[in-house]
Amino acid sequence: MSKRYLVLADGTCFEGEAFGADARAVGELVFTTGMVGYLETLTDPSYYGQIVLQTFPLIGNYGVIPEDFEGGCCVRGYVVREWCDAPSNFRSQGDLDSFLKEHGVPGICGVDTRQITRLLREKGVMNAMLTDEKPGDLTPARDFSITRAVACVSHQNSEVFPAQGPERYKVALLDYGAKANIHRMLQQRGCTVVTLPYDTPAEDILAGGYDGVMLSNGPGDPAENTGPVAEIRKLLGRIPLFGICLGHQLTALACGGKTVKLKYGHRGANQPVRESGSARTYITIQNHGYAVDFDSLPRDLARLSFFNANDGTCEGVDYPTLRAFTVQFHPEACSGPMDTGFLFDRFIALMGGSAYAAE
Repeated sequence: MSKRYLVLADGTCFEGEAFGADARAVGELVFTTGMVGYLETLTDPSYYGQIVLQTFPLIGNYGVIPEDFEGGCCVRGYVVREWCDAPSNFRSQGDLDSFLKEHGVPGICGVDTRQITRLLREKGVMNAMLTDEKPGDLTPARDFSITRAVACVSHQNSEVFPAQGPERYKVALLDYGAKANIHRMLQQRGCTVVTLPYDTPAEDILAGGYDGVMLSNGPGDPAENTGPVAEIRKLLGRIPLFGICLGHQLTALACGGKTVKLKYGHRGANQPVRESGSARTYITIQNHGYAVDFDSLPRDLARLSFFNANDGTCEGVDYPTLRAFTVQFHPEACSGPMDTGFLFDRFIALMGGSAYAAE
């Protein structure tokens, strides 16, 4: 293998070996702590504009399985300690190196991912470059920013996913970068899901005969999405609503709240979340660099439902009078954990007229 360099915006340089596409990349370097699920990570639109580092040391051992993809491959680069060039899995249809080449994503292996992760935890996420030659100018990395992320990953046309079994409800899924398992979880519960572009007007949704609205995950700075926030504001109180990740953040902004950027975010499959007013803790999968500032939300509208057991940040909000609730983590998580899948049942109950959210 040829040499490749991971160069951080502060000038720190790590030398490793090249795999994946023969290309140069600039992006925001982030780390994720999942022990499995690298395919879901690589195909999660929420990683748009980012160079992703896996903290688990061996990646690619079960190959590439298209049935497990969550969406398109939106990462800019991939950093691993070691990649497996001989995967073993009866479902595998290829190897990681070929997958990255197919999608034009450069990778680097043979670097000390623990050292890089510790550096990001101490200094915070920062921009970086993947290059085959040591750069003399770090301006491209220092000037890089993720903009118009949602517009770049959202589908521009609607798509219908029929209910499994008899149809109970019809749900509008606003696609801010939606993971495929969101509509699968709803389909399994008897919902016909219609995926809509991120900028669909609220008037069209309210006139579409839907029983509820699902706000998906997605990438980028939530505060940049002033148009979607305005449309969500028109929906609140008029139709049952459930928001996940970016959908959670946009709902808070629509209610007058604020979001803040975290030092290094929450990304991985082992994030502990505690239910408010209870000792119950759930293990969740997460992927976000921003959080809702719960104290900025009006107390007559919002009630904290979950918080992060590590740093206390807001992980969920109920809006009882608006027939809405949102969570920062991923209850649809694949490849797991599935501890919070019951939240989809709450959404079903809300569409059926249950008053659970006001309890």
